Amino acid sequence: MAGMKDGGQWIIMMGFLVSLGIFFLAIVISQSTLVGQTTAEGVLEFPKNDIQDLRHDVFQIERVYHDPTYCSAHTQDLARDLEDIKQIYLVRKNAIVNVTLTCDYDQCDGTCKEVIIHFNNGVTEYNENPITINL
Repeated sequence: MAGMKDGGQWIIMMGFLVSLGIFFLAIVISQSTLVGQTTAEGVLEFPKNDIQDLRHDVFQIERVYHDPTYCSAHTQDLARDLEDIKQIYLVRKNAIVNVTLTCDYDQCDGTCKEVIIHFNNGVTEYNENPITINL
């Protein structure tokens, strides 16, 4: 028994270690590919244009209703238009939008207003703090 050669055991053990190393490297490489892909998807899924379009629409509506000849009699139209924006973004963009305009419609003389915009499409949540507008 003392004279038995155990060189075959070393070969089998080294083959096992090399196969474990190759398996480990394959897992690391596949994970790095996934990380790169999800990072790129995160950049592509950010709805920058949707948020910019929402801001443009809200400020456009706000300018129309702030006109001294128009604003005092049409506060219900403003609420209807903001509700239309909410419904359009929900149907077309699958995003929940909440817009709050605080202003004094009795004084349509260019006083300050606050605009609060909330946008959430399930992936990205955007909250715009109150913006004071001097018209």
